[in-house]
Amino acid sequence: MEDKRYAVLIDSDNISAKYIHYILDEMTKYGVVTYRRIYGDWTSTQTTRWKHQLLENSISPIQQFSNTVGKNATDSALIIDAMDILYTENVDGFCLVSSDGDFTRLATRLRESGMDVIGMGENKTPRSFRAACTVFTNLEILAAQADENRKEKEEQEAAKKRTDKGTVVTDTEANVSKQDIEDDIAEIITENENHEKDTGLGEIGSRLVKKYSDFDVRTYGYSSLSKFIEEIERFELVKDHHNVFVRLKDGGASRSTVDAYLVEIIRGSGAVGLDLGFTGQKVHKKFPNFNVKDYGYATFSKLLQSIPNLRIEGNSIYYEE
Repeated sequence: MEDKRYAVLIDSDNISAKYIHYILDEMTKYGVVTYRRIYGDWTSTQTTRWKHQLLENSISPIQQFSNTVGKNATDSALIIDAMDILYTENVDGFCLVSSDGDFTRLATRLRESGMDVIGMGENKTPRSFRAACTVFTNLEILAAQADENRKEKEEQEAAKKRTDKGTVVTDTEANVSKQDIEDDIAEIITENENHEKDTGLGEIGSRLVKKYSDFDVRTYGYSSLSKFIEEIERFELVKDHHNVFVRLKDGGASRSTVDAYLVEIIRGSGAVGLDLGFTGQKVHKKFPNFNVKDYGYATFSKLLQSIPNLRIEGNSIYYEE
């Protein structure tokens, strides 16, 4: 089955440049982005932060002068382009990135033509635009989740360095670490399991290339994706006739076992509590195959927050009766 093709159209007047990586990462879940366009007055100082992102992410800037004060010419240019792209019949859907309710009618019109419409915007986005989209994603939530993932990884690495005096050796000099690839695969499998779907080897390869255009298993010393995945402890390959599926291995610690261990060590710390990163290291040492995504959580702190009597404050976790 072919991947769906999407046009990503961004309103630079209403979206911060800091969200661009989250936007493009999120779109890998839906299909292939064939159009990447951003609209604004590039002679204005307000677009300065966007300019260095354009070449890095292969986004085409569309110039629209603000000819009249108080009138949003950017909106008109985006709408005209969207309709032109619609009539070419080269895409299966659109991603409209804006916090402006003026795009409500455009989203409705595109859906009337059978298009998927993925909306992305900030908290201030009006309800009318959100409702007009097939799916709407809050950019602050995407950013918060990504930042929390990054922070937890940094804390766990710092804790590991404090407890393990050995030298940390990287697997490769590739732009993307093998651990990041492993986490991405686990996330894809968990996402499919939540929708009661199997995860094919081909889907994993396709999703990874969408997210990292330079992804190549040969970078990590493997000749095939199946061999790459086969040697990761967390996964297993299952063959069904001519199809190959990837699953998370059974045999990991049960959720109740993990919860009981966390409560035990955190309660034992008393009023001092435990550092979040250090707690993560203890869990990984106790359960070598532990991965928070296997339990349906995006981050370790989210799992901790779901356990009764545990409280997170800053970078510390406490037990409360």
